Amino acid sequence: MGVAYENGEGVSRSPREARSWYCRAAIQGLEDAWYNLGWMYVNGCGVAPDDDVARYWLKKSAAAGNAQAAQVLKMIGGKSGARNGCNYVATLPWLKQRCTDPDCRNIVRMVENLSQEYDLDANLVLSVIRFESGFNVRAHSPKGASGLMQLIPETAVRFGVRDIWDVEQNIRGGMAYLRWLLAYFKGDLVKALAGYNAGERRVLQYGGGAPLPGNPRLRETDHPGLWQVLPPLRSALAG
Repeated sequence: MGVAYENGEGVSRSPREARSWYCRAAIQGLEDAWYNLGWMYVNGCGVAPDDDVARYWLKKSAAAGNAQAAQVLKMIGGKSGARNGCNYVATLPWLKQRCTDPDCRNIVRMVENLSQEYDLDANLVLSVIRFESGFNVRAHSPKGASGLMQLIPETAVRFGVRDIWDVEQNIRGGMAYLRWLLAYFKGDLVKALAGYNAGERRVLQYGGGAPLPGNPRLRETDHPGLWQVLPPLRSALAG
């Protein structure tokens, strides 16, 4: 499907969809997708040219024996980094079982699209949604947090949400808050996630170790790095 979307074969041409399909295939270990992603990023085929991302995939492809990848890699030079350009694509293993209905799949697709706008990892945002509301768009807590991202009215107003029950507005508000927290805590995911759940003031009050209500917990497989968050967030979130 990635090739079809990249070239408009039987479907409307869409570099974004092509990248999404290539990313899913690449993460599953399909070698052709490694080269296709590298080629897209070297040439700026529907994406912004990015030699760092290109090197990441071309190096994998070359190591698997792709002579063309090795040639392109030699041409662009430089050292390979850790950025792979696929952080806007949802790849969480539990999504297949959790999102079997169209509404849930639409939420995933919306998060993938908005993740690019807010420069957030789609897997991170989906893990927060799973943790906060269990993908229940009508979730409402005793403390007044509402919707998928469990926004309280003050946070909703703060980040421009007019209708807290509108799914897209709710996700946008939560993502804007999460992006703000990451900037506020200088990229510290531990403090940002604690701040999202308990508020940044409580994180500061407890020196980065806010005691979160109900001892909520997240599982390592929810998102790479989430298991490293505060002790109250460590362990397992039921699947």
